Amino acid sequence: MKAFDTPADLVAAVGTEIGHSDWLTVDQHRIDLFAEATGDHQWIHTDAERAAAGPFGATVAHGFLTLSLLPVLSGQVYRVDNIRMAVNYGLNKVRFISPVRVGSRVRARVALTAAEETAGGWQITSEVTIELDGVDKPACVAEAVARLYV
Repeated sequence: MKAFDTPADLVAAVGTEIGHSDWLTVDQHRIDLFAEATGDHQWIHTDAERAAAGPFGATVAHGFLTLSLLPVLSGQVYRVDNIRMAVNYGLNKVRFISPVRVGSRVRARVALTAAEETAGGWQITSEVTIELDGVDKPACVAEAVARLYV
């Protein structure tokens, strides 16, 4: 994990890849819990038998489940010390490129694209690519924006 002492230290890292997280296996239990939390019980996510005969050959994670993994995976890549708090400020762009089949391993690759001082803190923008183990195309690419308050 890369550690930055202050948000200002991120400025020097803009335009670089910071690193990647560990691999995380997306199992059916996680997919089912996400379906329960969101009410999205579409068969491609929750019905293993029907999904086996479907377009992906197995159940797949919800796109928003994949997106929801950004904080836990990015949190393994870098941290910023000497802040009061960090909050998710939003997303500028998200694309779901490849399906995440049940049992797949994913990880986040993080590149810092902007670090700008704002009232009371800093706005940090990063491109987060959710990679799939053994697959050429990523599962998801998102431009994530966070606010760090000092």
